[in-house]
Amino acid sequence: MEAIQFIWKDRKRILGMPITFTRYRLSEDRLFCEKGFLNITQEEVLLYRVRDLELKMSLGQRLFGVGTICVHSSDKTLPHLDLINVKKPREVKETLHQYVEQAKDQRRMRTMEIMGQNGTEMDACDDDLLDDLDSEH
Repeated sequence: MEAIQFIWKDRKRILGMPITFTRYRLSEDRLFCEKGFLNITQEEVLLYRVRDLELKMSLGQRLFGVGTICVHSSDKTLPHLDLINVKKPREVKETLHQYVEQAKDQRRMRTMEIMGQNGTEMDACDDDLLDDLDSEH
């Protein structure tokens, strides 16, 4: 089994220092969140499923040079993942955005918001689905 090459790593920080047992890692196709010291829980989001990225920086976070990146995804088990108090959050968000776009391009996936018949928003998540929708109209 081949070891995963990580592009970015960080920990959740308290007062700007990485003294927690919550670790974040980014590979070419997945985002990992690992929590715990004795009992470890690891969650992951496939990058092609990421729908939106959001950056939050409170005054206190800005003073310590950290921020929270909110990752919204179409993953059923983990639709929302917060990367809390990470260092250089703007750079991390941009790096994450680039790898999300790359993962979607590799899978020929494009998320597109379309309006449903009753006026609600729907998501079309791949080219085949979009082709099916186009042929109906």
